[in-house]
Amino acid sequence: MLVERIEAKWIDAFSSVFEMCGVEPPQTAAILSESQSRSVNVNLAELALDRLGMPPIHVVVPTPRQSAPVPVRSTGASDAIAGSAAVLAALGAVDFVVDCTVEGLLHAPELPKILGEGTRVLMVSNEHPEALERLIPEPDLEPKVKVGIKKLIAASELHVTSAAGTDLVVDVSGAPCGGGWGYTARPGTISHWPGGLCLAFPKADTVNGTIVMDRGDMNLTFKRYIESPVTLQIRDDYVVDVEGAGTDAELFRSYTDAWGDREAYATSHVGWGMNPGARWDTLSMYDRSQTNGTEQRAFAGNFLYSTGANEHAGRHTLGHFDLPMRNHSVFLDGEAVVIDGQLQGELA
Repeated sequence: MLVERIEAKWIDAFSSVFEMCGVEPPQTAAILSESQSRSVNVNLAELALDRLGMPPIHVVVPTPRQSAPVPVRSTGASDAIAGSAAVLAALGAVDFVVDCTVEGLLHAPELPKILGEGTRVLMVSNEHPEALERLIPEPDLEPKVKVGIKKLIAASELHVTSAAGTDLVVDVSGAPCGGGWGYTARPGTISHWPGGLCLAFPKADTVNGTIVMDRGDMNLTFKRYIESPVTLQIRDDYVVDVEGAGTDAELFRSYTDAWGDREAYATSHVGWGMNPGARWDTLSMYDRSQTNGTEQRAFAGNFLYSTGANEHAGRHTLGHFDLPMRNHSVFLDGEAVVIDGQLQGELA
């Protein structure tokens, strides 16, 4: 089992990524954490900022009471701020926020308010620092992700296929698109470390087809590799049938049904991974409590399908799955960006 303690090399890693974010005096910084945050990452962030000449302020909030019928994992939508005007004022008053909340602010309802003040936010995913050290962003990742985002923005249709049986069509015309490469230096933006994703948030009634999750694909809510195939039938954004005889299909149905909310079966976002340094197989190397699975969302060439909230389609729910899949092909208006799990052309 890995030990969570302060290591000089991990201060170096945090300092390096903060420098990529353009952090330097006389800027100001805050570290946002909660009572259940991974304390070693909070401490490493403080020491790294201090090393860069920017002693931070700490904004620490209690982890909210459990309100869901099942454990909430890996949503990117922290509810720790709970709308607090005082917290929002503090975060909006600094140039740079290190987000060390358990779930992260990526989809938090308060994020637009924070970014609207010109604050830039780096979400340090709730990973063991060993993983963060391995996945310090490489400088050539940013331009490739930007090319992928531009292609996604310009496209009308995203078509995904696989030898296992996936055949999914998504109308992405006008869909909000984005991505990240592990750092952000522009005011009013957010990124997450580890990074390396191109994503679209489809509008309502635009996602139809079949997804087949094969052995070795992943359900990151459960931090689990698929061991028996699961077939999802999707009609007008919603998973209308979950087929499969094994435990994986049973878990999918049981967890999603527990919310008692149809929106938990809806499409949240779709996209593909871009990070050649991230690996699909490292999920097996960490205890479930030590990983958030962000590396598996970002590994190069994966197709990522997610269920749950999509504010751009007017849907809100806490139920959420991130489902990265291997060996898929992704086409934008007929142009291949991923073939059988391999990035193509200028994205590679």
